[in-house]
Amino acid sequence: MDKNQRIDNAKRVVVTGIGMVTPLGIGKEEFGRKLFSGETAIAEIKSFDTGSFPSHLGAEVTNFNPRDFISVKNMRRMDKIALMTAASARMALDDAGIQITQENRDRVGIILGTAFGATDVTAQFAGTLLTEGPSFVNPILVPNIVMNAPAGHTSIELGFRGVNTTVTHFAVSAETAIAYAVAEIRHGTADFILAGGVDILSKFYYESLTRFHALSPQNGGQEVCRPFDRDRNGTIAGEGCGIICLESWESAMARGRKPYCEIKGTGMGSSPTTPTGWPENTDGIKRTFSRAIKNAGSATTDIQTIFAAANGGRILDAVEAESYAEIFAGSEKKPLITSLKGATGESFSGGGIRACALALSMGKNMLPPVVGLVNPLRPLAFVAGEKKEMEINNAALAGISFGGTYVYLIFSNEYHSASFG
Repeated sequence: MDKNQRIDNAKRVVVTGIGMVTPLGIGKEEFGRKLFSGETAIAEIKSFDTGSFPSHLGAEVTNFNPRDFISVKNMRRMDKIALMTAASARMALDDAGIQITQENRDRVGIILGTAFGATDVTAQFAGTLLTEGPSFVNPILVPNIVMNAPAGHTSIELGFRGVNTTVTHFAVSAETAIAYAVAEIRHGTADFILAGGVDILSKFYYESLTRFHALSPQNGGQEVCRPFDRDRNGTIAGEGCGIICLESWESAMARGRKPYCEIKGTGMGSSPTTPTGWPENTDGIKRTFSRAIKNAGSATTDIQTIFAAANGGRILDAVEAESYAEIFAGSEKKPLITSLKGATGESFSGGGIRACALALSMGKNMLPPVVGLVNPLRPLAFVAGEKKEMEINNAALAGISFGGTYVYLIFSNEYHSASFG
């Protein structure tokens, strides 16, 4: 296939806006400053008591004031996860220079990924229902236990009426949502789509993870997140929301908006494993990566960097590292590999935050370091210690989930920036 030939290339899809509520900071400026300086948001959890659990660390969102972004009228109906989503969406629209009007609101939409939704509200609802009965359930909780509630609240707050969909796809929920949104823009079914992911920390959710032995310290030792490290011993739970604003290349050019980057290709795949198990062979990752590369009309050797899914887990990090070693075995120049989860924790819908981070990286020509990486498990080109300044033309965002599900997104800066003056 010719390198410049695209599959389904009716429209080129670009990122023109970024919005985020994260443990590292609120908005792209604070987040970017801390991310590229190698800071971590992982600390002892303050929002609930972890005294009865073997794990005590998390990456919590702090200093978030919803009143800065959301009307008081609508705030009363929103829960934590909806507030994060609506705020991030507003920031993304503002960053893209888009105002919702009577003329465009039917062509603006949202496709959101969430792995577990409002676990705090769901636990409260179920607890009251089972112990006191239906008559004692607070009616305002009922609509918020629906997985699409954050996207619904966001469309009401911001006033758009286009596509409104929520994707629940385990740890690749956000990446799947973005791939879905790219397809919608390519096909011309919307002019602007807000896409990304959101999940929150709650006591119920945290306890569930500890019961599945998903969190550090899995095998004793220090509680810490060390992606791709020989001494890794589990993940640290995180939360937050990251949303990118997508539109066609033609739309951005007509509006005079220079994009952060283009999403050139998407690929999805799976491997057989247990519902809570991680795939232990490289076939699925390699197959899905190849699909994304083909969809982008690119070559494997074009990829300069990979924003990996590694989260400090024993199996995930090992199979992902082995996959890249095999994929690039014949390449003279290896891609630089980084992972954000030593800084932001694992929220399972964190692909939205990581997509924002990759777009920022391409705009700033720098890569964030893998926080916590000391002893690499393989001799790959990891970004360790400090940020790496470099021009990034082609990059891959990796989504790998327990249950054996994969999504890869190919980001590019190979557009004609001269068109924007």
